[in-house]
Amino acid sequence: MKSNPATFFVFLLFCSTLLHAQTVLNYIESSQGLGTPALEGGRTELELADVNGDGHLDILSIGDHGSPFINTQEHGVMVWFGDGQGSWSVFQYGNFGYGGIAVGDVNNDGFLDVGYGMHHDYSANDLGDQLIEVALGDGTGTFWSPWDDGLATNGESWGMFGTDFADIDNDGDLDIAANSFGASSGVHVYANQGDGTWVQTFGFTGGNSTDDIVFGEVNNDGCPDFAAAHQFGTVYINDGGGGFTLADGNLPPGGNIGRRGPDLGDLDNDGRDELSFCNGSGGVEVWKWQPGNNWVKISTGLPASGGFEASQIYDMDMDGFADLAAFGSGVVRIWKGDGAGNWAQMANFTMPATSGDFKAFRIEGDADHNGFPDIALVDEEGNWLNYQNHLRFYKEASPADTLRILPLSPGANRFWHTGSVQTLRWISEVPAGEIGRVKLEISLHDLQGPWLLMADSLPNNGHFQWIAPQNYASQQPCRIRYSVFTSSGSASVTGAGFSIGPVTVGIVPPGETGLPGGIELFQNYPNPFNPSTYLGFRIADGSTSLTTGFGLVRLEIFDITGRKIATLVEGELPPGEYQIQWDGRDESGREAASGIYFAVLRSNGVQVSRKLALAR
Repeated sequence: MKSNPATFFVFLLFCSTLLHAQTVLNYIESSQGLGTPALEGGRTELELADVNGDGHLDILSIGDHGSPFINTQEHGVMVWFGDGQGSWSVFQYGNFGYGGIAVGDVNNDGFLDVGYGMHHDYSANDLGDQLIEVALGDGTGTFWSPWDDGLATNGESWGMFGTDFADIDNDGDLDIAANSFGASSGVHVYANQGDGTWVQTFGFTGGNSTDDIVFGEVNNDGCPDFAAAHQFGTVYINDGGGGFTLADGNLPPGGNIGRRGPDLGDLDNDGRDELSFCNGSGGVEVWKWQPGNNWVKISTGLPASGGFEASQIYDMDMDGFADLAAFGSGVVRIWKGDGAGNWAQMANFTMPATSGDFKAFRIEGDADHNGFPDIALVDEEGNWLNYQNHLRFYKEASPADTLRILPLSPGANRFWHTGSVQTLRWISEVPAGEIGRVKLEISLHDLQGPWLLMADSLPNNGHFQWIAPQNYASQQPCRIRYSVFTSSGSASVTGAGFSIGPVTVGIVPPGETGLPGGIELFQNYPNPFNPSTYLGFRIADGSTSLTTGFGLVRLEIFDITGRKIATLVEGELPPGEYQIQWDGRDESGREAASGIYFAVLRSNGVQVSRKLALAR
């Protein structure tokens, strides 16, 4: 009998979930070589990435207060090259330091680059003389060249720190955001112009900070948002062009230093990221954003108080649901997530000195290829008379005895813009002694294919940066197939459904639509969908009132009986292009049942409709 690929895929997911439902995570320190150079004290930031393309994760930083050459030998971009077993060797380049770092390919040449915000910017040359910089890599991890004109030119007068990359304007290159060190210099976002110059699209000065910043996707409109540990607020929503609006809504007060150690990650696989942070009592909280800028606390089982200062959202047991890790006061603790906001502790370990205060905390990828993610951190041990930072790496201790690969990103129901830069992520277990290579393929028609090659023979390092082609828009869920190969065998898995589409967020200026008179309603995506979908429409000049220049527009949802379920838009709109999300609920806030629905757009006597399929 011919097998059904969809049924087989569900069976694979069931087996994977069953296999890992009772996973016990154990961590062992694997820090050989990380004592060089000796660190000093104060905050820093770490990244995990394969900067030399050998298939093994490396650790990157620009150091703590001792960089450059302050009571230590720290300086410049520091790369601790990994050997895949948990041993490390350092290489340093440049005469600057003390701050945060981000890693990504900013000029799309295939080599990873770095961006950083820093406090000690007194280098005598172009590399290290600005508070925010980007430096290009050459694929070796041992040479970096400045690519930073226009950065740190908008009030950054004292010190910058936490840094992250994302394509904020969906134009095919990575942009940069940085949060200040302590007080005064604020938060700043700069757009990449593609030629080594940068232009600020958002920013402010003033206020206190606890350094961290991270990009994510809070409302799943395909435009990266961010969370920052800053006094003025935490979560900022992207307007689609690189501007951001504070969206803290009803979150509890962050105080005069902001919410500590924030992270963004999708816990329930609905395509929208949740927010984690450590509260003023050292407890850990997770909150879920909802349309209308309303936040719901989903922290059942998490400690309300303690000594935690940083959080990370990551699927630690690889069961398909993100988990939560936190670090502080010499302790790392991990809670298993069930996708519904309930948490149960599944692992914890302590530093050699339990006084070890948080100075950096990073989870990203699998250094030893055993199929489970690992942890890098910096803890400060001792008291104020003799404190010292220590860089430590903890790998999950399960043996690598099976060949398998599991997807991390894109997650279920995610939406990506055509033309945008995205990073695919995976975790792969490769039996000890073997070397894996990875192939990535995409289907624009759910599981039916055809499967289009994205990349082949990639290093098995868990990440691949990709620009979504303009012709890849799909009215069906897209799927990515991940395959790992060794000399003795291969293994494949198909990821969850997500969407790729062209969307203009906001309003196209009147006269620039190029449309004849009338209105146009685009097919929703994803379709079928669960729990939410996006609808785009255009209003052309011919549909507007001659007296006001605006047209009365209604966008409504009806079921197959003709009963109105929800009103998404009702009001006068100028000519332009718009996007709206339907969350699959009726006007009373209740979830609509699975079935066929119709989106109907009306303006000045013209009506168009599209069929929607809700599959819960």
